[in-house]
Amino acid sequence: MSVLLLSHHACLAHDPGEGHPECPDRLRAALRALEAEEFAGLIRDDAPRATQEQLLRVHKQHYIEAILGIRPAPEDRVALDGDTIMSHGSAEAALRAAGAAVAGVDAVCRGEVRRAFCATRPPGHHAEPGRPMGFCLFANAAIAARHAQAAHGVRRVAVVDFDVHHGNGTQACFEADADVFYASSHQFPCYPGTGAAHETGVGNILNVPLPPGADGAAFRTAWRDHLLPRWIVLPQACW
Repeated sequence: MSVLLLSHHACLAHDPGEGHPECPDRLRAALRALEAEEFAGLIRDDAPRATQEQLLRVHKQHYIEAILGIRPAPEDRVALDGDTIMSHGSAEAALRAAGAAVAGVDAVCRGEVRRAFCATRPPGHHAEPGRPMGFCLFANAAIAARHAQAAHGVRRVAVVDFDVHHGNGTQACFEADADVFYASSHQFPCYPGTGAAHETGVGNILNVPLPPGADGAAFRTAWRDHLLPRWIVLPQACW
C-alpha cells in the first residue's frame, strides 16, 4: 500500500517560545520515528504552500491577510491569544501545513497513492473561519476537505477527529453543510468548551464526549459502537 509522507523544514521554524507545549520538538520526534526501517517504503515529498484560492474556501480574506501579515523579527513573537503565538517563521509554516493537506488530497484523488500522512505544524482543528485559537492558524483538515470538493468533484466528505480537545474550528467550518460529516471523540468537559453530544449541526456532526480519565477501552468503544458505524454507512463518504 503506497503512502505519501508530506512535511517541510519550514514547519520547524514555527517557534512559540520556550516552555510552549506546541514546540518544534513535537515534529522532530515524529520525523525521527518515521526514519525507522519499517517506514522505509514511504514516498516522501516537501509540502507546498497553500494558495490564496485554497485558503479562501474556508477562511475570510481579511483573516488570511492578517495572519500572513504577522512576520515578527526573528527574536520576537506575537501572541494572538493566551495559547496561540506566532514567531518569524509561523506564517510560512502555516502555509506549508495547509498546503500539505491539499497536496495529500491531490495525490490520493489522482490515484498516485492510497494514503497520505502530513507531518506538519502548526495544527489546525481549533482555527475557525475568522479566528485563530488553540495553537492553530489555518483549519488544515477543513481546507483539505473543501479542496477535495472544489478540485476533484467529491460531493460528500467525512472528517474524523480524535484528540483530547474538541475540534471546534473544524466543526464551525462545516456545521451548516450537510455534505460534510464531522465526527469527533474528545474529553469533555475540557478546552475549548465545545463538543457536547447535543451539537449536531444539520445532522452532520457527531460528537462522542469521553469523561476525564477515560481509558483505551472507552475510546475503542466510542469508535466501534458510535462513530465508525455512522461514518461507514454514509453514502459516497471519502475522507
